[in-house]
Amino acid sequence: MLIAILDFSTAAADRPVALGQLDGVRDQVRAMPGNIAFRVYASREDETGITVVHEWDDEASFVGYLGSDSFARTGEVLAPIMSGAAVSRRFRAQLLATVV
Repeated sequence: MLIAILDFSTAAADRPVALGQLDGVRDQVRAMPGNIAFRVYASREDETGITVVHEWDDEASFVGYLGSDSFARTGEVLAPIMSGAAVSRRFRAQLLATVV
């Protein structure tokens, strides 16, 4: 399993645009082969931060996402309104259990 966590900021006035873009591609990303989860969070600490958490079956699935039109279009919208560099952390993980 691969987990990717993306953190970035925008101006407060631009955050609704960024959230709207991410919300708009959620179903497309969720339908991609190997996607387990795609979650978008607006920071509760300030009016500028956004975090995206992805879960993928494997690295190949994530690489497929990175090469997708959805990823490219989202980058075209987000890059100009980011206030600083985005930070993406990627982890290989092993699921131990799903507890309900």
